[in-house]
Amino acid sequence: MTSYSSDLLRLLDARGYIHQLTDAEGLDALAAGQVVPGYIGFDPTAPSLHVGHLVSIMMLRQLQKAGHKPIVLMGGGTGKIGDPSFKDEARKLLTTDAIAQNVASIKRVFERFLTFGDGPTDAIMLDNAEWLDRLEYIPFLRDIGQHFSVNRMLSFDSVKLRLDREQSLSFLEFNYMILQAYDFLELSRRSACRLQMGGSDQWGNIVNGVELTRRVDGTQVFGLTTPLLTNADGTKMGKTVGGAVWLNEDQLSSYDYWQFWRNTADADVANRLRLFTDLPMDEVERLAALQGAEINEAKKILANEATALCRGADAAAAAAETARRTFEEGASDANLPTASLGAEGLNIVQGTTALGFAASNKEVRRKLAEGAIRVNGEVVSDPALPLKAGDKLSFGAKKHGLITA
Repeated sequence: MTSYSSDLLRLLDARGYIHQLTDAEGLDALAAGQVVPGYIGFDPTAPSLHVGHLVSIMMLRQLQKAGHKPIVLMGGGTGKIGDPSFKDEARKLLTTDAIAQNVASIKRVFERFLTFGDGPTDAIMLDNAEWLDRLEYIPFLRDIGQHFSVNRMLSFDSVKLRLDREQSLSFLEFNYMILQAYDFLELSRRSACRLQMGGSDQWGNIVNGVELTRRVDGTQVFGLTTPLLTNADGTKMGKTVGGAVWLNEDQLSSYDYWQFWRNTADADVANRLRLFTDLPMDEVERLAALQGAEINEAKKILANEATALCRGADAAAAAAETARRTFEEGASDANLPTASLGAEGLNIVQGTTALGFAASNKEVRRKLAEGAIRVNGEVVSDPALPLKAGDKLSFGAKKHGLITA
């Protein structure tokens, strides 16, 4: 662990948030001497962010806890293009109305994690559409474009990997890194922003912004990235058979959100406690040291803490109680995820996929053959078995849902 003088970098380092820094000594000195406004951008590509964004949100939270000012930047402008970083193909272009609706929906989650207001360390939220939508093309090329080398842009991994695989990269997407760099320059001017943070896949974009701000205004700003977050088995964190783990409750029930954290692999518990809870580090280390069946208590604490941050203490308590009753007492509960029969009804295959327990009908049939699916406690095997309102469907040992009318 590196020795830092500022509370900010000591906190981020201790909890495992730091992967790369553009100038560790300079940022450490700045953070030790003044309030540092720092930002992270979020493109509104869906109505909700997911747990893949949660490291960034938690980093803004830690920034504020260390006495600095978080800036949440909504990508109302950049969202019209889409970040090509490490994508195999271009994002589907969204309409202006769809982007506006997504921005409005996403905003709500930040109020759980950050304190907004007018004070020196209160968080603020901005939208880059405010300045990007007003840019004039020729002046922008002359004033900003001259500072970018195409040769260097082609060398960044986010672009190079796409081209090496001979996958198309549109001119539209190629402009994304210039616009993100311009965001940093604009935030430096508007809000005295001195720090941009993001995932490791954003390193090239962040460095561009640091250099652009120095070249155009002579202002020293800094960049920080977090490690790529994977599970202990090497898979990407946040993906399940049911799809993304959404932060908004209208996209994913609090019970399912709680269960995601409860189902953390033993080897990932310590890392998740450091990154996704506010528990003191000595308590994190105590829980991480638990062995055998005791590690399940650490997982429940992780689920309670992470769910309380995102959904509120009441939702976390309700989810924990539902889980206790379901697994310890075998009882049904209204807080379980549900799937509606609808007008045409559901068979066991349709009901299982509707609950989000399996990614495909093929997977459901395989699980049926393995005896891994139960209805009202009884193992079932017939893919055509019709379901009725009130049925409790269990998929393996940990996933339970209710069929409603």
